[in-house]
Amino acid sequence: MLYAIEDEVRGSTAEHRRLQRSERSRIIIEDLKLYLDGRLRQISAKSKLAEAIRYATTRWAGLVHFIDDGRIELDTNTVERSIRPLALNRKNALFVGSDEGGNNWAVIATLIENCKLGGINPHDWLTQTLSALANGHPANRVHELMPWINVG
Repeated sequence: MLYAIEDEVRGSTAEHRRLQRSERSRIIIEDLKLYLDGRLRQISAKSKLAEAIRYATTRWAGLVHFIDDGRIELDTNTVERSIRPLALNRKNALFVGSDEGGNNWAVIATLIENCKLGGINPHDWLTQTLSALANGHPANRVHELMPWINVG
């Protein structure tokens, strides 16, 4: 039911999504919480199901935050899809040569994925950033060159 609502509001403004979620999704979430609390009282506290329910209910505020903020997605599928190539390529990272090389690879990969999420061409951003650094951009102001600074 939640995903059906999300399908309807996808592409809308954040405020419209928030209003629709508040009107339609909130009751579903509240019913789910009541159901989980009830099931938790009916099953063995040591069972895997009880463990899963406790996991969800102890993180409830984060789980339902999407209702009050139309900018937040219902799930992390978008992010997971964007990092899938990195996850599939992680075996290659085993051959970076050193711990420092692995850390550098992780930083570069993170910056490139941030570019993609922000609609920035990673090649163009990297070219501009390296050029700025080569032309004397101050090291103590490198944060000004990050891809998320000019996203908007």
